[in-house]
Amino acid sequence: MAGIIRFLGKLSNGLNRLTVLLTSVAVLAAVGVALWLVHTVRNSGLSIGADDTIDPTPTMVERMRAIGQWEFLEINDEEIIDTMRTGFFSDDELVRIYYGTLRIGIDLRECSEDWIKVEKDTIRVTIPDVKLLDYNFIDEARTRSFFESGTWSHADRKAMYEKARRLMTERCLTKENMDVAQANAREQITRMLQPVAEPKTVKVML
Repeated sequence: MAGIIRFLGKLSNGLNRLTVLLTSVAVLAAVGVALWLVHTVRNSGLSIGADDTIDPTPTMVERMRAIGQWEFLEINDEEIIDTMRTGFFSDDELVRIYYGTLRIGIDLRECSEDWIKVEKDTIRVTIPDVKLLDYNFIDEARTRSFFESGTWSHADRKAMYEKARRLMTERCLTKENMDVAQANAREQITRMLQPVAEPKTVKVML
């Protein structure tokens, strides 16, 4: 009888050790599966969250802002400016030819913080209005006096320069030219972003 009791005791201890071993194996297996899943998800690039970020990365957006001025239309113009001064014995006259290149575009540094954002399947890009990028557009190196009689001061020449700039601005910054620059802005920005934004649609607004 005592032998049977000892046998049953050993059997019970063995079963307990087996249970502990099996439990340990099960825990290790569960941990292994969990680690495998984490590794798989991490490598697959899976992420969970709201789709409220733009497909182009923030770095790309900042690089676009860093472009600064972006020209969409260039207009070459020239103006002949003349001025006369009546004298006692004779009249003095000065005629000068001015050449200018007016560049119309936008400055991406003026964009708002949320100038690119996602709305469902559309990427909306809000850019500033097109404008004259540089008011010093007259090429003074090419300015020539076509006719000159008498003596003229720096102030006289400066006044003629300002008149030429005003006339070029009035001639070139027309609604038609600004519309062309806006259309070019929409086309070029859309063409640049669309490959990155696929399958979303890019919509550029001014």
